[in-house]
Amino acid sequence: MAENAYDCVVIGSGPGGYVAAIRAAQLGMRTAVVEKDVIGGRCLNYACIPAKAVLRSADVLSEIDEAADFGLRVSGRDVDYPAVAARRDKVIKTLTGGVAGLFKKNGVDYVEGSGALAGGGKVAVGEDPLEARAILLATGSVPRPIPGVEFGGRVIDTAGAWLLDELPKSMAVVGAGASGAEIASAFARLGTQVTLIEALPRVLPTEDADISKAAERGLRKQGMEIRTDTTVDDVDPGDDRVRFSAGGEALEAEYLVIAAGRGADVEGLGVEAAGVELDDQGLVRVDGAQRTSADGVYAIGDLVSGPALAHKASEEGIVAVEDAAGRPTHAIAHVDIPRATFCTPNVASFGLTEAQAKEAGHEVTVGKVQYGAVGAGAVYGDRSGVIKIVGETRYGELLGGHICGAKATELIQELVNARLLEGGYPEVARIVHGHPTLSEAVMEAARAADGWLIHG
Repeated sequence: MAENAYDCVVIGSGPGGYVAAIRAAQLGMRTAVVEKDVIGGRCLNYACIPAKAVLRSADVLSEIDEAADFGLRVSGRDVDYPAVAARRDKVIKTLTGGVAGLFKKNGVDYVEGSGALAGGGKVAVGEDPLEARAILLATGSVPRPIPGVEFGGRVIDTAGAWLLDELPKSMAVVGAGASGAEIASAFARLGTQVTLIEALPRVLPTEDADISKAAERGLRKQGMEIRTDTTVDDVDPGDDRVRFSAGGEALEAEYLVIAAGRGADVEGLGVEAAGVELDDQGLVRVDGAQRTSADGVYAIGDLVSGPALAHKASEEGIVAVEDAAGRPTHAIAHVDIPRATFCTPNVASFGLTEAQAKEAGHEVTVGKVQYGAVGAGAVYGDRSGVIKIVGETRYGELLGGHICGAKATELIQELVNARLLEGGYPEVARIVHGHPTLSEAVMEAARAADGWLIHG
């Protein structure tokens, strides 16, 4: 095989691209990854990882602030945000270095440059194209500004917020989905005056209504101002602050963070010339094996339909390269992918909301309990968390799980696993859970759905 010839070339080194490349190499494919920016892509460098690093600092600060409730006095509380930023950068460097190490371990070639489809199984990178039997597009997404507004100066996207090196005194966040809620929760607890603005009637609008309400109560307790049913316009960025209108009221903040949506990063990929079809939303059309309309070209992650989640991209990358290697694959059920929001309180879910289940025509049963129903809620200081299970009565099928509270992002996995293994809420209700744990509340919610709640 020629030096520039590969079995698989992946364009993009984020969680979708790098996982796919490693899996391809494991399957005996000579593999290269092309990256125009930094190894690890947006997730590791600008999004998921810096976000969770800053959120973790906010979580520790919250524990200090609540220490008196546990009989502990902490003096000298202070936020050294440059140190928070330094730890964030260290975490990023650790994980991106780990990805580089995995490439070396698995014999994956790393090529710096902008990759584009050149037709005929070729990827153009600079002057020397790479040849590949299979090409995987994994370039992710880019932020979208709100109408009439451009990014620049103190009008920033989510990455701009997470990568700030100084703690701002004030911040307005436009968009109360997962990204906006995380930013608002982190900075409000660290001491920034935060205004969270959402055009729809409630925060986290895609979550189950009961969970959304619980999350909003928790977010308000952090001192932020929340404005729903509100749009932003008349944005006037200045040298030291941004002035704007929210629902007709004049406001200002040091930074205006736009977290209202993203679009597929297809610019410069040469998709149209290569015969790769896009849908009406500008996403790449793929089948259940992630194959595009162009022979030998696959696409994953934020480039294609479904939730824009790193773990979804990783799994799609595995499906794509296994198909390219001739392995049997199966399409991913988007509805069963766990969704996680790392604000405080944590929010996690999968499957259908109660409203969606009813709209789909199911005979719906709901089991809902607060963390306070089990001993761990009192022991660990979160009695207000809530777990909601949505099921159907005929077969005991588990249609959805929704959690708002401490460790929700970990607790949701039990329900995802039960669904995957074809178990229903009656099975979850009878699985023996350790005591005292928050997972017991998951069991109790399943019992409530099955009609025999014990603690409640």
